[in-house]
Amino acid sequence: MQVVDVTPRVWDRILSVRNGMACACCGRFSPGERAALDLYGPVARRDLGAVTLAQIGQSLDGRVATASGDARDVSGPEGLAHLHRLRALVDGVVIGVRTALHDQPRLTVRLCSGANPARIVIDPRGRLPDDALVLAADGARRIVVTGTDRPRAPGIEILRLPSPDGRLDPAQILEGLRGMGLGSLLIEGGGLTITGFLEAGLLDRLQVSVAPLIIGAGPQGLTSLSPVDRLKDALRPEMRVFGMGTDIVFDCALGDRASHAALPLHDAAPLAQVTAAN
Repeated sequence: MQVVDVTPRVWDRILSVRNGMACACCGRFSPGERAALDLYGPVARRDLGAVTLAQIGQSLDGRVATASGDARDVSGPEGLAHLHRLRALVDGVVIGVRTALHDQPRLTVRLCSGANPARIVIDPRGRLPDDALVLAADGARRIVVTGTDRPRAPGIEILRLPSPDGRLDPAQILEGLRGMGLGSLLIEGGGLTITGFLEAGLLDRLQVSVAPLIIGAGPQGLTSLSPVDRLKDALRPEMRVFGMGTDIVFDCALGDRASHAALPLHDAAPLAQVTAAN
């Protein structure tokens, strides 16, 4: 396990990677700073094309909230800071409408330096009110992905897609968002939304942040819609583990793009191969 130390100077380097002005592989850094570059560098990089990342925070027993729905403190302070750093490194953050209604998230960057990403809510039936916190006007793009003709307040963009049976297809969502100029995307929640993108094979990377608490009951983080019957058929992603102080992050690569993103930028041969493949 690598122990992460996000110092101001290493975070400045990571933001420079995100802006295409630096690499995550060169320079003199402490072991903790190097671990931070290893964790965030693959997310910050833009040379390998658009990346879709999902992140979920949960307890030791796999819960994301109590039975009453309290999810506020599942992640520890460092786990929350990690989530905000991911937001700062992507073009847009995606959540489902149930998360938007129940948790009332802002999806802004507050626990680190960096720009606010576009905020995107998947709302097939148009249930989200225009005065929801996630749609507050603050200069960042606000997008509602929906299957209805419901009008929205000025400044709120609409991505309208087919919604048979009140469901939106994850592949069509990604295609539509990329067509709106959004490259790297963070699927932040809830668990069913993340699972939908995971089972559709659309995630390049999955990060599971585990906090040291046992809740005992409540909703689980990832619940498959098509669970395997035999362990030999289970998904076994390439994985790295990072210590964040209050939380442990399991960083899972789900495809060639994610695996290559962990390689040094200046290792030209593998990068040329993955670029040609895409």
